[in-house]
Amino acid sequence: MSTARGLRGELDHDPDTTPAPRPAVLAVLLFCSTLTVMAGTLLVPVLGVMREDLAIDSTSAGLVLTAHGLSIAVVGPFAGRLMDRFGLRGPLVCGLLLYAVAGGAGLVTTSFTALLISRFLFGAGAAAVFTGTTVALLTLYRGSARDRIVGWRSTAISLGGIAWPLFGGALGALSWHSPFAVYLVGLPAGIAVLILLPRTPPSSRGTARAPGGTRALLRSPRLLRLYAVSLIGSLLLYVLAVFVPQRLAELGVERPLLVALYTMTTSLSGSVVGLCYAKARARLGYTVLLRTAAAAWALALLVAATAGQAVPLLAAPALFGAGMGISVPALTVLIGENAPPGSRARATSLAGSAAFTGQFLAPLLFGPLAAAASIRTAFLVAVALAATVPFVLTQRRLGNA
Repeated sequence: MSTARGLRGELDHDPDTTPAPRPAVLAVLLFCSTLTVMAGTLLVPVLGVMREDLAIDSTSAGLVLTAHGLSIAVVGPFAGRLMDRFGLRGPLVCGLLLYAVAGGAGLVTTSFTALLISRFLFGAGAAAVFTGTTVALLTLYRGSARDRIVGWRSTAISLGGIAWPLFGGALGALSWHSPFAVYLVGLPAGIAVLILLPRTPPSSRGTARAPGGTRALLRSPRLLRLYAVSLIGSLLLYVLAVFVPQRLAELGVERPLLVALYTMTTSLSGSVVGLCYAKARARLGYTVLLRTAAAAWALALLVAATAGQAVPLLAAPALFGAGMGISVPALTVLIGENAPPGSRARATSLAGSAAFTGQFLAPLLFGPLAAAASIRTAFLVAVALAATVPFVLTQRRLGNA
C-alpha cells in the first residue's frame, strides 16, 4: 500500500451518521478555536516595545511570546486524559477561565519574571482550550461534514490570526500592557460553552482503554510522524513570527500596526486556503496535502531570508499561511481518527504538545543562531528544516501502526 493510500484508507469510508449540532454550538467552538492562535500572535506587534521597556534581549522577548507553549506541551496530555475520562465540557470551561485570568495578568505585570510566570499559567488554560475545542469538533461531526468543518476551523483560526494581532497593534499604541486585556474574552467564552455545548460522554465510556495509555500513543509510528510534522510546522511558524518583525526593523518598518499587517497576511492566506480545504481533500490524499504544505513553508522562509525590501517580504507570511491552511485540518483529522479507542483526547492533546513545543523551542534554537550569525542565516536553516518534512512522511509507510 502506498503512503497516500495508507493515510486515506481508514478515513474515506467514515459515514455522515451524526446529526449536526445547533449552529450556535459550532459558532462557539470555532470562536474558541481562535483563542489558541491569539495566545501568541496578539503580542507580536508589541514585542519590540516590550523588549525595550523590560530591557531584555530578543531571545527573552521571544520566550514571552512562546512560554505558554511549554505549559501546553506539559499540561496538554493531562487535560486530554481528563476529557477522555470525564467528558469535554467541564475541563474546557475551566481552561477558558484560567486562560482569561492568567492571560489578563499581563495588564498589571511590570517585571519580566512575573510576566513569564503568568505566561506559563496561561498556557495551562490554553492546553484545555486547544484539546477541548478540537475533540469537540471531531466528536460532533463525521465524514465529509468533518472535512468541511475542520476547513472552517482552519479558516476561523486564520481569521483570528488577522483580528487578534490588529487588536494587539491598535492597543499597543497605548502601551505594551494593553493587548493583554483581550485575553479576558475567555470569561464570556467559558460561560457560552457551559450553556451551549451538549454533554458529550467520555470517549473511554463503553470502550476498552488503550493499553499503555499515553506511552502507547507515543509508540505508534504513524502518530509519531504526524506529531513530528506538527512540531516542525509550528516551530517554523514561530521562527517567522519572532524574526519577521526584526527583519522589518532592518528595513525601516517598526510601527506596531504595520508589523501587525504582516502577521495578518499569514492568517489571511490561511483563511482562504481553509475555505478550499474540503474540495482539495476530496481530490488529493493526505500525503500530497502535507507535502504541499511543507513546500509552501520552505518557499516562504526562503523569501524571508532573501527579500531586500519590505514589499517582497510580504510574500513570506502569505506563503507560510497557505501552508498552514492545508496542514492544520489535515493533521487534525489524521491524528483524531488514528487514535486508539478511548484515547482521542489524549492523542489530540499530544498533537498540541508537539505543536506548542515547537513554538517554545523556536526562539531558544534560532535566537542564538540569529545573534551569532544573522537573521537571514536563521531563516536559511529554517528552510532546510522545512525540507525534512517529505522525508518524515515517506521514510516509513504511514499506514496502520
